[in-house]
Amino acid sequence: MQTLSVWPLRGELLEVPQLEFQLGFTSFGRIRSRIIRRKNLGRIDSIVHLRRSSRHSRSDFDDIGVRVFFKCDKIKLFLSGESRSLSGLCFPVGWALEEQAIGNSVINEDLEEIDELKETRLEKDDGELCLSKSIGSGDDVGGEIRDGGEVEEEEMDRRVDVRGLAQCLLQAQSVEDVEEIMKDEDKVPLQVFSSIISGFGREKRLEPAMAVVDWLKMKCEEGEDAYCPNLYIYNSLLSVVKQSGELDKVDMVLSEMDEVGISRNVVTYNTLMGIYLEEGRTAEALNLFEDIKCKGLSPSPPSFSTALLAYRRMEDGIGALNFFIALREKYMSGELKIDGHIDWHYEYLKLKNFTSRICYQIMRRWLVKDGNFTTNVLKLLIEMDKAALPPTREEYERLIWACTREEHYTVAKELYNRIRENHSDISLSVCNHIIWLMGKAKKWWAALEIYEDMLDKGPKPNNMAYELIVSHFNVLLSAARKRGIWRWGLKLLDKMEAKGLKPRSREWNAVLIACSKASEATAAVEIFKRMIERGEKPTVISYGALLSALEKGKLYDEAVRVWEHMRKIGVEPNLYAYTIMASVYVGLGKFNLVDYIIQEMVSIGINPTVVTFNAIISVCTKNGLVGAAYEWFQRMRSMSIDPNEITYDTLIEALANDGKPRLAYDLYLSALNEDLKPSSKAYDAILQSSRTLGATIDISALGPRPPEKKKKVPTKKNQSESGTVIDLHSQSNSFVREETHAQEAA
Repeated sequence: MQTLSVWPLRGELLEVPQLEFQLGFTSFGRIRSRIIRRKNLGRIDSIVHLRRSSRHSRSDFDDIGVRVFFKCDKIKLFLSGESRSLSGLCFPVGWALEEQAIGNSVINEDLEEIDELKETRLEKDDGELCLSKSIGSGDDVGGEIRDGGEVEEEEMDRRVDVRGLAQCLLQAQSVEDVEEIMKDEDKVPLQVFSSIISGFGREKRLEPAMAVVDWLKMKCEEGEDAYCPNLYIYNSLLSVVKQSGELDKVDMVLSEMDEVGISRNVVTYNTLMGIYLEEGRTAEALNLFEDIKCKGLSPSPPSFSTALLAYRRMEDGIGALNFFIALREKYMSGELKIDGHIDWHYEYLKLKNFTSRICYQIMRRWLVKDGNFTTNVLKLLIEMDKAALPPTREEYERLIWACTREEHYTVAKELYNRIRENHSDISLSVCNHIIWLMGKAKKWWAALEIYEDMLDKGPKPNNMAYELIVSHFNVLLSAARKRGIWRWGLKLLDKMEAKGLKPRSREWNAVLIACSKASEATAAVEIFKRMIERGEKPTVISYGALLSALEKGKLYDEAVRVWEHMRKIGVEPNLYAYTIMASVYVGLGKFNLVDYIIQEMVSIGINPTVVTFNAIISVCTKNGLVGAAYEWFQRMRSMSIDPNEITYDTLIEALANDGKPRLAYDLYLSALNEDLKPSSKAYDAILQSSRTLGATIDISALGPRPPEKKKKVPTKKNQSESGTVIDLHSQSNSFVREETHAQEAA
């Protein structure tokens, strides 16, 4: 419980505790403007001063200079609030009754981010809790105070310690406990009991609340009509039931209301709607909203907000939009301006923002949950446009951040386009996220479009954007490297340079390797020179790719010069470079240098592998040196290097074609004994050579003919010159064609 507030009446004061309610604050300027517009302001007969904690001296508040006065008819109370800040204005408990009854149906985990749409909330200032109320739904609240019954002046001509009374009643568990507490008390206004019961809701204490209501019923039966529970008592009790979570008591409270003939008002329905939402009965909550109108009552702003919240729970964004459109039609036609106690212009704006926020939350939930809901998101965005409720730029960006899966790229691109079209700014981190997402979805050219927009329209790319777009180019260059499409790779480098992206050795090496695979020695030399001209230092991979291209083009002398230059500038060769040079020296017929290469490798700790010997054997067989190839096969065995299927296939075909079917046959059987699977070409070569030369072999020992191996897609030289290769000098409308080609290459 909190500090006492004092209600000064004629001659004496009525003390009322500032109980904790889940109520919110309205800014002072808004309260002040509405109070000025109230028609029932009259002369000031008395002042209600909501006192702060006793530890503060009066001087602490003398410099505030902020007071608000307004009148409650019949009871003839004038309420004054004073605060250190504009948001700390305090109001009496009675004004909170409706919002206490329905506030929690709106204020929950779904609305934590929507402070401006909270009907009420609790604020602490210097250790004291003050009550405030949004004037927007004050029709029922004001009516509750005015219609609650006029208090006799002689009954109020005293000081009531409501704080102490509430603390005592908080421990009550039965009617007897309440009677024991109240036996020495004079008559207390029913409004005070209503406020005390509502305060129990904050403490989630249903037992004392029900005990107080039962005691009031007992007093009423004993003939004390002043204690007969009224609508506001039961509304407060319903609120406690809701806040305490004991929802099974709802039917009991409603039955008691029906028994005593108390008709439900809009506050009752709002509370029930909130209870149904907590129970997951969203459809029934919406039905209750319709019942409000059927009963001849006017829905209050909390009624509309709770109904919208039901659509949020159902993840029915279209339904929420249709509900708001119907509300807007009523507002525009003037139907909602009948009740002068509600500022429907202000409430309409809140509900409008609330609807937009709900649609945003639904879309975000779709994006983060399992399943593909991209179509749902795009459809809801279109419907929001039709309803003239587009999300804000901040909401667009938060939705983009929720796009993390490949299928989300269409949503991210749509949201990005909307921001560019309708807003002047966009976050740099959001742009980077979209670039990353487009790459994940293999939409590299779409990512490049984002990067180009950043260069042209801003925000300027940072290192993260640079690295992301370069990584996308590397994916495309890797595809070019694997397929040997060197011209395409070269144009990718041109595109990078045109966009201010400096290709590094990794990008240059990818194109050099593509040239090597395509056996384009001349192109490899030109690209290597261009790499040096651009200020990029070649690596051992660069030299290895160039040596490979020269070796495949049989430009052995040029390869030797490149090798010598590489060693001269201090680039240490790796296994791949040594292997290429061994092949080069085989091509030159300088087997002594081949021996020197192998010995040098071993001396520096780079052991030759089966790949090294396969390269030597392959060049030997291509140059008709089958005997030398077989000798290198034996040398490989002597170095305890096991041959693989490629070794056997190459050598078996070469021996069979060289007129040595018996030796080829023996090698085939050796491969089978080593659990290797020679190719069908090697099998056919042995049979063909044996028939031609009349060699006697046991065909059954060879086993069944091996199945044909799947052929790789041939890489023709003209593929790199194909007319479908991207034209990187064209405009962005060629990106679709470029991306299609990139996917084919991948």
